[in-house]
Amino acid sequence: MAIDAGDYPPLVVAYTGPYLAGVDEVGRGPLIGSVVAAAVILDPQAPIEGLTDSKKLTARKREQLDVQIRERALAFALAEASAAEIDTLNIYHATHLAMRRAIDALMPAAEYLLVDGNRLPGHALPGQAVVKGDARHPAIAAASILAKVARDAQMAALDLRYPEYGFARHKGYPTKEHLAALEAHGPLAEHRKSFAPVQRQLALL
Repeated sequence: MAIDAGDYPPLVVAYTGPYLAGVDEVGRGPLIGSVVAAAVILDPQAPIEGLTDSKKLTARKREQLDVQIRERALAFALAEASAAEIDTLNIYHATHLAMRRAIDALMPAAEYLLVDGNRLPGHALPGQAVVKGDARHPAIAAASILAKVARDAQMAALDLRYPEYGFARHKGYPTKEHLAALEAHGPLAEHRKSFAPVQRQLALL
């Protein structure tokens, strides 16, 4: 299951067994909604072509790979931390909470973790933090794809309820469109109240 790692050196993994889980998250930067994490144990006997960083793929390609990952992986799980949990814990700790929840939901359970980023999420399992891991290991890439497709679906559902905010287009990130809508219509219950642009609008109410 080769992956195009670009300019990064080959990843040396300190585990050779079958229950290696790739872990990644989507949604640290948006002003609204949950942060979504995924954990995936790929099947070496059922490789999936085209796995890479979800941000490098079109929405259609992500959705196609999402189906393949769900069909072929030995295990996968999605979990999240809510906007309220983000406001209580901060985005860093809430992200790690979502990751731990996804890892705990795997069946069969993982034995080793490869986690995108520079920190492990505080789980009891051994593992490695891998900078730009979604571009360096297929299991992390698979997790990034599942998480991205799931969170985008949440934003599409929110867009149906509140079309004036444009969530289907900007996915909750602080674009000019989103900031203008926030100013014009005010924050929703789903907005992250601890994030500065939302705080500013709440202060005006």
